[in-house]
Amino acid sequence: MRNAKAVWMTAPKAPLELREQALPKLPPGGILLETLASEICGTDVHLHEGHLDSVPWPIIPGHVSCGRVIETAGSPKDPFGEEIRPGDVVTFYDVFGQCGSCYSCLVAKQETRCPHRRVYGITTSARDGLLGGWATHIELRPGVRTVKLKGGVTVDDFMGGGCGLPTGFSAVERGGVVFGDTVLVQGAGPVGQSAAIFAKLVGAGRVLMIGGPKNRIEAARARGIDEALDLDEVRDPEERKRWVLDQTGGRGADLVIEATGNPAAVREGLELVRDGGRLVVVGQYTDAGDITISPHRHLNRKHITLLGSWGYEFRHLHLAMGGLERTRERLDWAGFVTREYGLENASMALDDMKRQAVLKALIRPRC
Repeated sequence: MRNAKAVWMTAPKAPLELREQALPKLPPGGILLETLASEICGTDVHLHEGHLDSVPWPIIPGHVSCGRVIETAGSPKDPFGEEIRPGDVVTFYDVFGQCGSCYSCLVAKQETRCPHRRVYGITTSARDGLLGGWATHIELRPGVRTVKLKGGVTVDDFMGGGCGLPTGFSAVERGGVVFGDTVLVQGAGPVGQSAAIFAKLVGAGRVLMIGGPKNRIEAARARGIDEALDLDEVRDPEERKRWVLDQTGGRGADLVIEATGNPAAVREGLELVRDGGRLVVVGQYTDAGDITISPHRHLNRKHITLLGSWGYEFRHLHLAMGGLERTRERLDWAGFVTREYGLENASMALDDMKRQAVLKALIRPRC
């Protein structure tokens, strides 16, 4: 049996390694994909920096990917009962293994908090198989929720949104956008871009953005953001606060969505949200550090609602895919992809993401 090639991240800050490993023998219900594209996202950067606990090193990174089905065992089906067959082009919900019987699954209805959940490319060891997208092949274990690309959606369309697509959607849902709201998005990366787009789609009156660098701000403006402030041009937090107040009649934003990965942005978001407004923290998937706030001044006196949003659920992926299908022609999701890399250049791709030299970078194993 021929082998697959995969990029191994063996430990925080360690050099990436390109290795060969055996293709799996599929269990009943399993699916084998030929990888067409996998993203490099902010989570991969944080993983390499050592900002997430309980990582089963070594891992094959790449938690959001697309592939072509080349083998199935039995007759696996998508969540809606349609059979998955060789030749289908699919993506998949990267979280699997939820038990369905714990408090989080049954009572809280928050399967992202199930203690048994595993995530492709993050909490799956390379020693357990091809369970990450930075590889020529990906094994989908039985029960992994697989989604066919339909309605004209291409691999480039979907990967342009990547993990930002459902993550941004979930943050907008969590924030409860009310028709006519002014929404401020902190961060111009893939999650921030998607959150801004979905905020508009669900009825926000105005969408503002604070982020950078310049190429990301230009991408947001091209997709209908009402006003944007470039962090590289306005370094003073007080000046940024004045800008937000000027944009909102002196009140602050009705909803602030933090999508930066920088803990300092959370504190700044508390300054930028209006009295009685909402702040959704979606950018802190990993532990990048602590902040100090005033519970009186930032929370009680402002009477705000502070919400966390960690990951996303399958329904967010499903609904966001519907939004992608309806908007793909006018919003150019594929245009978010600014560079592609082969497996042998994965280290360069990771470095470019760290430096924010690209908006969206993809691993194309046959690039």
